Amino acid sequence: MGKTTISWTEHTWNPTRGCSRVSEGCRNCYAERMAARGLPGLKSPATGEPFAIMTASGPRWTGKVELIESMLDIPLRRKKPTTYFVNSMSDLFHESLPDESIDRVFAVMALCPQHTFQVLTKRAERMRDYWGNPERAALIRDVLNDWADIGKITQQQCIAACAAISGGPLPKVWLGVSVEDQPTADARIPHLLRTPAAVRFVSYEPALGRVNFEPFICPDHRDHTPSQLTKLDWVIVGGESGPGARPFDIAWARQTIAQCKADGVACFVKQIGARPYIGHSLHKQIHHRTGDGNLYLKLKDRKGGDMAEWPEDLRVREMPRPRGGLVPATVRCVQQVEI
Repeated sequence: MGKTTISWTEHTWNPTRGCSRVSEGCRNCYAERMAARGLPGLKSPATGEPFAIMTASGPRWTGKVELIESMLDIPLRRKKPTTYFVNSMSDLFHESLPDESIDRVFAVMALCPQHTFQVLTKRAERMRDYWGNPERAALIRDVLNDWADIGKITQQQCIAACAAISGGPLPKVWLGVSVEDQPTADARIPHLLRTPAAVRFVSYEPALGRVNFEPFICPDHRDHTPSQLTKLDWVIVGGESGPGARPFDIAWARQTIAQCKADGVACFVKQIGARPYIGHSLHKQIHHRTGDGNLYLKLKDRKGGDMAEWPEDLRVREMPRPRGGLVPATVRCVQQVEI
């Protein structure tokens, strides 16, 4: 995959394709819209069937999800360290994807210690259950040994990757969940906090309602055992863009930034979306859009991604510092926060 315009990563890697909707955050999914165009690279290599189709109601996933074998070795081809957002066009923990396919994806990550991998899912419970399997490391080692036996990787690569996967969470694999409002945050983040990972992060995008992150970044020690005293390491914030974009209240971003700052959690404001609004202001940048009574920021950038157009206090782009490691030099960031 080539470089991406997603500001919190460097490249995208899509070893799986296909998805299905699970919540309101999926309504205007860019990946669904792209897949419905039926481009050759967005169809099943095995059957030629599309992963999404255009309907009278707009693009819709078919529910078909596949591991794309030809895409598996992309990180192996690149020696120079980079950061990969894994599956920008799918969900690695989709219920239709067998564990064996997920094992193969993590086997590749274990083979590439030079890279950082950012895995984002809306299926937090399955991710927790996947890594909760005490046999998981052994199953991934089986994949690696099979590849070594057929000459796909060297014995030296196999030994190093098997050692890495046996030593606990891979230090360059970050696991995260997408949330759009308080109910999805309350449903998904607790599963994430019970999943072993070098970095645990949340993509609060598209933000469709206010979220109180305080319970997840400053847990109440009285309600937890020592083994459960985990918190988020990184929060990404973004308003919705594209066709049918829904409003984004910049007060939601301000609250998130303040909560993260208070507890030493990295915060990254990716964009403020196509329809950012503010409750009150006489600033010349504000104009009133009739219909809902909100005062909207007037922006030139259609995604609200130009920081120069934002209120100054929203210009926060921090990256987490993984435990025991360093922030990858290739990741674009303004500030690094120790976790």
